[in-house]
Amino acid sequence: MAPVDKKTLSERDICTKFITPALSRSGWDLHTQVREEVNITKGRISVKSGSVVRGNPKFADYILYYRHNVPIAVIEAKDNNHTVGAGMQQALEYAQMIDVPFVFSSNGDAFLEHDSTGTKSPMEEEFSLDAFPSPQNLWKRYCQWKGIDEGKIAAITQEYYIDETGKEPRYYQINAINRTIEAITKGQNRVLLVMATGTGKTYTAFQIIWRLWKAGVKKRVLFLADRNILVDQTLTNDFKPFGSAMVKVRNRQVDKSYEVYLALYQAVTGTEEWKNIYKQFSPDFFDLIVVDECHRGSAAEDAMWHEILDYFSSATHIGMTATPKETKYVSNIHYFGPPVFVYSLRQGIEDGFLAPYRVVRIDLDKDLTGWRPAKDQKDKYGNLIDDRLYNQKDFDRVLILEQRTRLVARKVSDFLKMVDRFAKTIVFCENIDHAERMRQYLVNENSDLVTEHPRYIVRITGDSPDGKAELDNFIMPDSRFPVIATTSRLLGTGVDVQTCKLIVIDKRIESMSEFKQIIGRGTRINEEYDKYYFTIMDFRKATEHFADPDFDGEPLDGGGYIGPIEDPKKKERKEGEGFRYVVGNVPVTVVAERVQYFGVDGKLITESLTDYTKKNVTRQYATLDAFLNSWTHAERKLAIVKELEEQGVIFEALETEVGKQFDPFDLICHIVYGKPPLSRRERADKVKRASYFEKYGAKSRAVLEAILEKYADGGLEDIEDIQILKVDPLSQFGTPLEIVQNIFGGKGNYLTAIRRLEQCLYTAEC
Repeated sequence: MAPVDKKTLSERDICTKFITPALSRSGWDLHTQVREEVNITKGRISVKSGSVVRGNPKFADYILYYRHNVPIAVIEAKDNNHTVGAGMQQALEYAQMIDVPFVFSSNGDAFLEHDSTGTKSPMEEEFSLDAFPSPQNLWKRYCQWKGIDEGKIAAITQEYYIDETGKEPRYYQINAINRTIEAITKGQNRVLLVMATGTGKTYTAFQIIWRLWKAGVKKRVLFLADRNILVDQTLTNDFKPFGSAMVKVRNRQVDKSYEVYLALYQAVTGTEEWKNIYKQFSPDFFDLIVVDECHRGSAAEDAMWHEILDYFSSATHIGMTATPKETKYVSNIHYFGPPVFVYSLRQGIEDGFLAPYRVVRIDLDKDLTGWRPAKDQKDKYGNLIDDRLYNQKDFDRVLILEQRTRLVARKVSDFLKMVDRFAKTIVFCENIDHAERMRQYLVNENSDLVTEHPRYIVRITGDSPDGKAELDNFIMPDSRFPVIATTSRLLGTGVDVQTCKLIVIDKRIESMSEFKQIIGRGTRINEEYDKYYFTIMDFRKATEHFADPDFDGEPLDGGGYIGPIEDPKKKERKEGEGFRYVVGNVPVTVVAERVQYFGVDGKLITESLTDYTKKNVTRQYATLDAFLNSWTHAERKLAIVKELEEQGVIFEALETEVGKQFDPFDLICHIVYGKPPLSRRERADKVKRASYFEKYGAKSRAVLEAILEKYADGGLEDIEDIQILKVDPLSQFGTPLEIVQNIFGGKGNYLTAIRRLEQCLYTAEC
């Protein structure tokens, strides 16, 4: 048999015939140590014309594992028309993401290795297919690089817990878990993990504990959370595999026969009784203490529960937070040290694991100009109002403008009526009183639904047993009611509202930590319940925090910590405390309303949409002629659309501003180059008036006319996707294969017809 011409083989053929056999010959177990076409990310979510589209996920051709949970190498394959090292840049990107030091590229002729450990010289070296390093070779170099002691390997290689569904940690969770375990095996007793809300901190904590516990490195564990619901969720969900070895500390009862303990740290540290409880354990009883949402307590050295960490000082302490506090007065890093791992909101959105967002910013006249009472003016209850200028920081704290609350409730309701009246919504208010008034006004704005569904709107605050009783229903994705929850603080941290689609901010937020936590209520994705993105409606300029470099940056290194922890000048007002003037007859109006979007760089777009789009498009197409030339000669127009999206063009926003009846071609021509746009319907009618269809027979013409109608209704996707042939009325002509073969005489002829149709749509040539 003649030798195979590698140049004719696909990339997949190169993998199957050359790369995989080379791995097998060098001792790699293809069943347990080698995985092919491994998805690393899910693909960023974007919204077009109301439809959700995922970008392409990043995937590695090969990931090599020493153990199932320890990835150590990436291989990127290319077909033989590329050089041996053509895949190296791509492989290096994947290697950085999954935190592995050994990177290989191959075209089936040889391998090019990049070694990031510093244990091998030269750093990059080419070698034959038969010289690929063995698992033992790479593992020895890996351990040397990591500084892993031979006696600590048991913890490093301990398997994850895999449930019956086969759920495994995502790549960034693997990084967080492995870095934490490596740090602990090296003797580090204070460890900080920073992971954005919605990225699975509790699941990550479980896998860390599980592996340390199963390996016998940590035998007794205390998990501290800041909300009772979080403890219960953890007990019944992520931590369930611990089974009978686990207990929740209840009713101030201590049983020392368990190995994994869950406790609510605010409750257990606030009384003398708790001090007696935790001191019933010996100081060396726990080997490991994990503090969830550690920004709420451990940042303050004099926090009452901080005594627990001091008491169990011999244990390893792990802090987990989405919002590390690093200010003049509080510091996580001062206690835990710099984080061993950081995964940001921007990264989560870019990877497709977190929901993107848009911001509706609404400015009210009294918020901008303030309000001053007339001389000797009294409020609605006859109280003389202090004569001074009241501004936004006073509203709903010192002064209540009833018309303002009514207007906010109306704008929220109008938005829901426009998009989805059953979209889960959280309205953050200044205090409990404000939350109750907001509930009342929302009820009045939605009386039709409240009449039919009394639980449509509820107040969920710490003082309301009835409201708190609805918390579980609000959280559960399969529970339709309540739909709208007004709150002040109770829903601000840790509560997992997977289906929340609208977050309303009508409270002043001066803390970056609080802002991140509030935004985090919307970042979770739940595909089953059609939750892919969310909207932030901001009435208090809170979203100005997006412009702060610290919003999505890494925490400081702790060098600026000076203490003391508590600011002696700042005394926080208790919720519900203080006298408030109530004024009901002051008109309040909307001065400005604009929509802002999450940009490709991970930042909220603050410049005008037009300027932002022009800047991103002209970077690639300096002139209209350059754009038209590229568009005309592109075999698939959608490839150009995708390219522009990757460069930051937000077609959803352009559609909102210009009109949903225009497709991407016209949006770009109009916004960037000043050309008057044509609607899809106008372009379709132009084709109908031309002689384009005369070239085809009756059946071919009928198919193309139906496709043209689909374009007029839906856009380019319906032209270039052959799956459109499965949709009525096109399905009436037969299966896609029958249409392509019997009506057009083959796929080539069909694609030619589609390209001609597009040419006629976008040019004068038909």
